[in-house]
Amino acid sequence: MTLSADNKSQFPFLSTDRLRDLISQNNRLLTTISHFGISLGFGDSTVADVCRKNNVDVPTFLTVANFLSQRPYVVADVKVAPLMEYLKGTHSYFIDFFLPSIRRKLIEAITYGGSDTEVSLLLLRFYDEYVDEITSHMKTENEKVFSYISDLLANHSRSANTCHDGLFSDRHDDVARKLQELKNIIIGFVPQRGERNLINSALLDIINCENEIIAHCAVEDILFEPAVKKLEESNVILGSVNEKSSFPVTGKYTEPELLSAREKEIIRLVACGMSNKDIAKALFLSVHTVTTHRRNLSSKLNIHSPAALTIYAILHRLVDLDDIRSLDS
Repeated sequence: MTLSADNKSQFPFLSTDRLRDLISQNNRLLTTISHFGISLGFGDSTVADVCRKNNVDVPTFLTVANFLSQRPYVVADVKVAPLMEYLKGTHSYFIDFFLPSIRRKLIEAITYGGSDTEVSLLLLRFYDEYVDEITSHMKTENEKVFSYISDLLANHSRSANTCHDGLFSDRHDDVARKLQELKNIIIGFVPQRGERNLINSALLDIINCENEIIAHCAVEDILFEPAVKKLEESNVILGSVNEKSSFPVTGKYTEPELLSAREKEIIRLVACGMSNKDIAKALFLSVHTVTTHRRNLSSKLNIHSPAALTIYAILHRLVDLDDIRSLDS
């Protein structure tokens, strides 16, 4: 009897399965095997054979593959050293390949010329700020977190819970937020001119990158951190997931409501670089009222940062470009 796709997801991938069968059931694993240092061309080889040939720990690989495929997994099967190498490979993939390739597509897709040139530059600046943040985050993990863990693996003495009191305190809740905002701005507010396939292709890459970063953060939080804690405390930690478990899903874009005159005024002042306190003084409102308006704007537009609101304000002619340029001079 052949299992349906839903029934198959109730069972974990095994070391005796052909690796190409894993990929056919979850295409996301193509990048996963690359992050483990496994190249294509393995034919009908099993997971165990391919992993051993490439010096990859079989239980760790299967745990990651099952986790990313929403199949049952056991955290205790993870070994810290091979998972750390996988995470290093993932960081390199984002920093050296994926994020720069998205930037190249954005340049091609949103460079309209004429009066829209300023908007294109702001969109690129917004993206570049995100790349700087995520690059800094990943490099810090490479240099500090992984260095600390390498010391643990080398049996160098460290005080108890050092990692969890400091190095892992930087959570991942907002890592993909800026990509989501950029996606929402382009979908909702950037007019398409010329070849629409260019901007759609860039959007698909942004969506894929957003999902891959969320998955990457989930691997770090749910698989890697417990493995490090186990290394620190020498305790066995078991975990499992059923077919309903998954990593966080980003919110779905919804068309924004029409803004009130007051909300438009507040967006204009935000775009001009004013703080909530300055806006309250200019409009004769309380800071609490301005904060409430800002919160409502974020909910309506699904835009949260001042940079993203500035782009929205320019696209909707709520602010003059000369006002923005004067702030940078």
